[in-house]
Amino acid sequence: MKAVCVYCGSANGARPVYAEAAKAFGRALVEADLALVYGGGSVGLMGTIADEVLALGGRAIGVIPELLMNKEVGHNGLTELHVVPDMHQRKKKMADLADAFVSMPGGVGTFEELFEAYTWAQLRYHEKPVALLNVDGYYDPLLAMLRHTVEEGFMRAPFLDMLQVAADPVKLIEALKAYQPPVVDRWPEKRDAI
Repeated sequence: MKAVCVYCGSANGARPVYAEAAKAFGRALVEADLALVYGGGSVGLMGTIADEVLALGGRAIGVIPELLMNKEVGHNGLTELHVVPDMHQRKKKMADLADAFVSMPGGVGTFEELFEAYTWAQLRYHEKPVALLNVDGYYDPLLAMLRHTVEEGFMRAPFLDMLQVAADPVKLIEALKAYQPPVVDRWPEKRDAI
C-alpha cells in the first residue's frame, strides 16, 4: 500500500474535533509512509489534512475539477495537483492513484464518493479496502442504516462487513493494511433467463 484516498468535507464542521481528527489522520498517514490522495481543496477538512501531511514532510496529491480550481479553492502547495475536466474524471483519477479509500466526516459529496468506492468494491471493480474514520460517532447513524439495509434484504451481510470502521487513525490504517476482500457471490440466486 502506497497511497490512501481520503474523502472529507470542504467545511470544518460544527465542532473542533473534526479538524483535530483530520490532523491526526494526516500524521498517521505520514508515520505509515502513505501518501494522501484527496480532492485537492485548500478549505475545510480537505485543507486541514493536506496542510498537516505537507507540514510533516509527507506527500499530498490533489485532484480537482477545473470549475473548483477556477473558484480558487484549489490547494497550490501540494506535492502534485491534477486539474481535471469534471467530477467524474476527478473520482476516477483519485481511485486510480489510491490503494484504499477512507471517508472522514463530510457532507453529501463525501457520502457520494464513499458509496461509489463501496459499490465498486461490492461489484469487484476493485479489491481495495473502503473505510470510515468514525470521528466521535459521526458515522453511527449511517452504520445503523446500513445494518437496516441488511436486515431488510437489500444488502448481504458480508458486504456490510467489508466496510472497515475505526475511530482511531492508527488502528484504521492497520485495518487497511490487513484487509482481505471477502469472497462473496454478488448474485447468489440463479435467475431464469427471460
